Amino acid sequence: MQRALLADVLSFLRFYTRLPIGEGAHAPLDFARMAPALPIAGALIGTTAAAGLFAARICHLPALVCALVAVAVLVLATGALHEDGLADVADGFGGGATRESKLAIMRDSRVGTYGALALCFSILLRVAALASLFERSVALAAGALIFAGALSRVAGLAPIMRLPRARPDGLGASVSAPSREIWTRAWLAAAGFGLAPWLAGAGLIQIAVAIFAAFVIAALITNLSKKQIGGYTGDVLGAAQQLAEIAILAALSAV
Repeated sequence: MQRALLADVLSFLRFYTRLPIGEGAHAPLDFARMAPALPIAGALIGTTAAAGLFAARICHLPALVCALVAVAVLVLATGALHEDGLADVADGFGGGATRESKLAIMRDSRVGTYGALALCFSILLRVAALASLFERSVALAAGALIFAGALSRVAGLAPIMRLPRARPDGLGASVSAPSREIWTRAWLAAAGFGLAPWLAGAGLIQIAVAIFAAFVIAALITNLSKKQIGGYTGDVLGAAQQLAEIAILAALSAV
């Protein structure tokens, strides 16, 4: 079982990141079986950003710059996979008049006004929240990145759980939905990573609010996607992860 779990974690890391972890980056993911490994992979992705945060701190950079470095490392590690989804969803939902036009815009690789603004807000909100956490404690900011990395990726699966595929092809069509039992196990595993910010000084109420915020945001983007395009795509999953990550960091940064 341990070997299978490790193999699943590595599969997720190959899929979600640009880290040199061998072949198989484009292999289909069986979320129906592998979902419990997702928060572990997400926590490891968050750890890369935490490492960037500590490296910037060693260089005696100010809090805002350290936070920006951490987010930049996160984007580089993932190849802006989730940011691309957020931008496409913002452009499609904001600029399309019909379901077909929204899906066509989302497939277009060019970034429009809505997408550019969504990316700006995503970066700014994460950097601001991290800088606030950093000023309280470097360890707290690092723990928040690990926790957010784990929980946001599980939250990003919410559209799969409730919606049909919006198109027969693409990334979203290549994944299968986990059962509610498996998804619940993934949520519990992700919530367990709340231990990281808790050990660094975060309150239990803040951690509970962060979990609740991630759940609410995932539900909202799921409902919005249902109204806009009648289902989900890979871009919707990426947008759900990004919005959940922002919500988690914002909740933890609240005083």
